[in-house]
Amino acid sequence: MRVAALSVSICLAPVLGMGTAAADPTFPPVFPPDQNQLPQLPTEPQLYDLLPILPPDTDPWYNDPPNMAALQPGDIVRTREVQTRLLGIPVPVYTKQILFRTNDVHDNPIVTATSVIIPGIPWQGSPRPVLSFQEAIDASDSSCNPSHTLQVGTMKEAALMQFWLAEGFAINVPDFDGKFNTFNTYDEGKMVLDSLRAMKNDTSLHLTDSGIALYGYSGGGSASLRAAELRQSYAPDVALLGTSIGGTPGNLVEIARYATTPQPGLTGTSSFTMWLGLASFAKEYPDAFRVDELLTPEGQQIVADLQSRCVYTAALTGAYRPMSEYFLPGKSLENSPQIMQILEDNSLGKHIPDTPILWWHGVWDELIPPSTVLPTVDAYWAQGADLRFYTVPLPEHGVNAVTGWPPAVAWTSAVLRGLPPGPKFKAAFEPLPPGFPGS
Repeated sequence: MRVAALSVSICLAPVLGMGTAAADPTFPPVFPPDQNQLPQLPTEPQLYDLLPILPPDTDPWYNDPPNMAALQPGDIVRTREVQTRLLGIPVPVYTKQILFRTNDVHDNPIVTATSVIIPGIPWQGSPRPVLSFQEAIDASDSSCNPSHTLQVGTMKEAALMQFWLAEGFAINVPDFDGKFNTFNTYDEGKMVLDSLRAMKNDTSLHLTDSGIALYGYSGGGSASLRAAELRQSYAPDVALLGTSIGGTPGNLVEIARYATTPQPGLTGTSSFTMWLGLASFAKEYPDAFRVDELLTPEGQQIVADLQSRCVYTAALTGAYRPMSEYFLPGKSLENSPQIMQILEDNSLGKHIPDTPILWWHGVWDELIPPSTVLPTVDAYWAQGADLRFYTVPLPEHGVNAVTGWPPAVAWTSAVLRGLPPGPKFKAAFEPLPPGFPGS
């Protein structure tokens, strides 16, 4: 979707009298010949500057309220009605955005936004059910958040929402990484839960008593499952009927070990995930993730460049550049007990969800190997989680975003209509040999 939007923006720029986004020709510096040699790409924020819709970092609607300390999690700061678009084309749905109070990973008060989408399909007999759709934002700039991309028409997973909308369900789409875009930490779950509180608090939406299910893949699955884990302790007032996720990292320590070292073939693309992760964690934990003390000047330049990118250009920037080759002498993530503890503390499984879960993962995943996921699945199962897990016998992270989606739609639609979630099962299998890249 963003490729199309980029083409349209560049083609229209001369007509509309606007400039075009430019990249820095001096980036990157000379990298080893066996690494990614792409020049610096234009960032998505540069492209969005060409459009008439303000990005969150310049839109005053997102500003903190003066009475932040007096607000409770889920309290509404302000609302607005907006137009949802797909590739710039208006979609005939009602969309209301809510700015609400929530908490960061350190329990400091912050605000972020959610977008509530209601189709023009009547719902009778009960309150209209809600599917909370957590997109894999995986970005370091606020212009990548769905509250902005839904208006611009570049939300990359927008098409996946159509079948829930066609059934008449409302969709909640939170900016669960906050306006400063940090991810893979437990505040994702807080922001999802508080977005649902805010949705329920807006009585004009008539969703106060609605049944709720969660969906997300990859980074969206991370936010969804963290919300399910935290529901009982953080937001017992938010009743969940079920959560369906896939392609989600379980143990961040193991992901870091995998993604910071050189990997062969397609698995070498995984290095971008750790660059993006470091850019994110450095915001949440600046005292521990000291980029200037960890990385060479070239590595610091990569992290700085990634501070204003969405996932696609971030992937192209960081792929095939293993972070282990940019550590200063004697430095690494594993040499810092503080960093390793933070990664461990934010790994999944710290709380066992008390509501039904449907979880899938590909048998081979170049970005998130099953070996970093299955131990968490086993821990869920051993501790009595209401779990349905299956391994998809197909390769590749993007492929399994699609293969797991139809069962997720069917299952969440069933539980939203009041049907039972079905029996628990754990259909995990590992047919690839130990140590196989991406396994």
